[in-house]
Amino acid sequence: MELARININMEGSAFNIIKVFVLGAAAFLAAFLSTPLLTHFLYKHKLWRKEVRTKAVDGGEVTLFQKFHSEGETRVPRFGGLLVWIPTLFLALFFLILSKTGIWWLEKLNFLSRSQTWLPLFTLIAASLLGLLDDVLQVTGRGKYIGGGLSLKWRLLPVTLIGLVGGWWFYEKLAWSTIHIPGNGNMEIGALMILFYAVVMLATYSGGVIDGLDGLAGGAFGTMFGAFSVIALFNNQVDLAAFSAVIAGTTLAFLWFNIPPARFYFGETGILGLTATLTVVAFLTDSVLVLPIIGFLLVVESASVILQLLSKKFRHKKIFLASPIHHHFEAKGWPHYKVTMRFWVIGVVMAIVGVTIRMLG
Repeated sequence: MELARININMEGSAFNIIKVFVLGAAAFLAAFLSTPLLTHFLYKHKLWRKEVRTKAVDGGEVTLFQKFHSEGETRVPRFGGLLVWIPTLFLALFFLILSKTGIWWLEKLNFLSRSQTWLPLFTLIAASLLGLLDDVLQVTGRGKYIGGGLSLKWRLLPVTLIGLVGGWWFYEKLAWSTIHIPGNGNMEIGALMILFYAVVMLATYSGGVIDGLDGLAGGAFGTMFGAFSVIALFNNQVDLAAFSAVIAGTTLAFLWFNIPPARFYFGETGILGLTATLTVVAFLTDSVLVLPIIGFLLVVESASVILQLLSKKFRHKKIFLASPIHHHFEAKGWPHYKVTMRFWVIGVVMAIVGVTIRMLG
């Protein structure tokens, strides 16, 4: 009897792993095969920014940025993030419908569940739609931002609101009021969970400046969501692991077409959706304290911008030749592909370190 129970458990675990892999591969194929339609639409309607950014956040000149990116940015569409959230939504609904057929393995492939994936899927769609609005304003030259688009204030306010709503949901609906400290157990923070959640979401979003070189963001986010898929599977959160694998799959399909020369960019509809969802997944897996490790590239990119601004304001000189930091290495003479691939290596190594720490914890 005991041996039979062990066999059943092993079979269930094996199918869970198969589920994650199958859905990740299905997501890649769905996004990959829909790319020709998206590409045709984007180029037909010339959905790219008509003006290159000429001012930094602090109002200063961006001479080095223009030197490396002025020509490319004016003829490459935005909206590549559509490849992430639309196939993810489609697959979620598709396998939900198939689960009603009564076929057991199709039922198992459904990854929509109230406790694990409703919140991250809702966040992905809501944040991506907000980013889509920003992209539309940018390509039409509307809005208060230089060259079109939402101003920084009107980007941060909705992100903060999404963060506060998400934090409230965690605290009130999921009764979640602790933070897991690897190797030391859980720390109770009570209602501060709401504020902490919003701060983490803002911090993660600030790392979206990584979307500045062909292929860089795609490889980084694919690695991060792959890492959280492993953690979720380790936590026996199979649906969340499958959801993370789906996003990793769609992101890798985007990367296929974003490798130099890029066919399109993520745009805000990709970056905002991915960073907000990454925050939710980190909290749901109780892994928020390893998020800075797994998302190390986001931390470095965001920190380089902040340090550059502070240094220019108080020291009246730069720390880096250009920021975010990937532009600094370009300015030093590194080819863009060398910057991208070395950042990929760093991202993979840090993701492995983060997963290991979480598992040990």
